[in-house]
Amino acid sequence: MEKTKIAVIGLGGIAQLVHLPNIAQLSNAVVTAVAELNKSRLNTIAEKFSVEERYSDYNELISNSDAEAIIIATPTHTHKEIALAAIKAGKDILVEKPLARSYEEAKEIVDASKKFGRKLMVGMNLRFRPDAMILRSILNSGEIGEPYYIKAGWIRRQSSAGTWVTKKEESGGGVIIDLGIHLVDLSLWLLNYPPVYSVSTQNFFTNTKTVEDSSISFMKLKTDSLLSIESSWSLPVERDTFYVNIYGTKGFASLNPSRVYKKIDEQIIDLIPLQRENAITLFKKSYVNELKSFIGAVKNLNPVFSSGDEALERMKILEAMYESANKKDEIKL
Repeated sequence: MEKTKIAVIGLGGIAQLVHLPNIAQLSNAVVTAVAELNKSRLNTIAEKFSVEERYSDYNELISNSDAEAIIIATPTHTHKEIALAAIKAGKDILVEKPLARSYEEAKEIVDASKKFGRKLMVGMNLRFRPDAMILRSILNSGEIGEPYYIKAGWIRRQSSAGTWVTKKEESGGGVIIDLGIHLVDLSLWLLNYPPVYSVSTQNFFTNTKTVEDSSISFMKLKTDSLLSIESSWSLPVERDTFYVNIYGTKGFASLNPSRVYKKIDEQIIDLIPLQRENAITLFKKSYVNELKSFIGAVKNLNPVFSSGDEALERMKILEAMYESANKKDEIKL
């Protein structure tokens, strides 16, 4: 099979540590061009991954490259203009989360992808963890009954050391848009996207000024289930913490560690085999699976599994979270 030609715009940490190494391992894809403002970084990374086409202006890449698809891994405030340019040039795109700084910006990108008939995928890699995909299948089978409460959290340092991350006009927000968006997306995806009825959020600015560094939210779903989300760059913990706990009418399930317990005749039965992969392996596999899914969508082998329309719904929820925090009130969607 002919290799899918991919270009990468933005050569920060996510490109260097994830996208470029992963594509290099695949037999059905190749990076043919890269773009990066920092010329020293551009040349160093391009040399490392043997990419001959290199640009300091992404517009030149979009105009000159014969890549079929583009991965956009730049700061959030640049996503809209780069995505629109790529779409209009006939490229399919994978945009690192969040899709944009706001619902309105995201909608412009989604509308353009539909108008020009291009595929748009948003980088929600946690969906592609092997244990998350297994858990979703188990939940859909009804093994733990009807889920009525999900508690999810992610406490770790900032995902990027870039100064733009803590500038609201560039990032769109703080830890909610960095980590919280993943938790919201993963939790609702596991439940098959139930509509959110209302949101109550409180944000904290412990070590930051314009963006929140800790956030706690409660969401009422229209299925009468409750979702609790906590995300933080600043809560003092011994090590990075990531968890998703799901309570159902017939049992309990969780990610990190993977557990599924079902109540049968007053006994609690563990449905997950004893052999479990470690968290780092699962996280790495999530990005590889995401990339394979994107390439499959570009080649029309599978649909887009993390679409622009879904990203729009997440942005709507995130804006309700910020509105709730600002107004100190519950917001109904």
